[in-house]
Amino acid sequence: MRNPRLFARAVLRVSPLEPGEDAGAFLQGLLTQEIAGALPAYAGLLSAQGKALFDMIVWRDGADMLLDCEAIVADELVKRLSLYRLRRKLSIARDDTLGVYWSADGEQGDPDPRLPALGQRWLAAVSDDDTPADEAWLAHRLSLGVAEGRAEIGDLLWLETNAAELNGVSFTKGCYVGQENTARMNWRAKVNRRLVVVPIAASDPARQRAAYPDLGLAVDHARVENIAPAQAPAWLASALG
Repeated sequence: MRNPRLFARAVLRVSPLEPGEDAGAFLQGLLTQEIAGALPAYAGLLSAQGKALFDMIVWRDGADMLLDCEAIVADELVKRLSLYRLRRKLSIARDDTLGVYWSADGEQGDPDPRLPALGQRWLAAVSDDDTPADEAWLAHRLSLGVAEGRAEIGDLLWLETNAAELNGVSFTKGCYVGQENTARMNWRAKVNRRLVVVPIAASDPARQRAAYPDLGLAVDHARVENIAPAQAPAWLASALG
């Protein structure tokens, strides 16, 4: 593929509107992962109860911050972030001049911050030469047992989405929305349920979050004791005991 673009993703731009305003500091107080250091980083915006509202990959562009998120929830994410803006002089909007690009094994871009095996990812100006990579990305992601997006992780406790194992949470950064419940679950080591990708024939309809018949796979929100060892990818197995 010449320009393998993920058309199901969108880019939001958070920009300071006057000197002294800091877009990074604004997001640092909201998101689950440390974003003051090296980027890109995987992060979530949670409810006060610690449940996933949005997941995203955070990038930096000079003084601006860029959020690689699901296109279908991009406008909703803009509205949610705007609620937290209060009187801060920030612009929060979609940047439709940029697209999200992905390659399973190319040299361009940066390794996916969740798991290097997910491949390389980059942001670039959209082009008429862009070729959809969404189907290949979905198959690759599910083959590695990684869940994302509202259909799969929405409204679940953040640690139940395997966020800790996928580098989506910092337990040492300052406060963020939903931190109290998230930190308490980690301290008590009480993550009783997990998202797991399973053969669709083995999926429990009562626990199923999403199904992909063409791939023969489903994403289940299963109790840890009900996850068969063969269903847990290597990056998750140790956390299941």
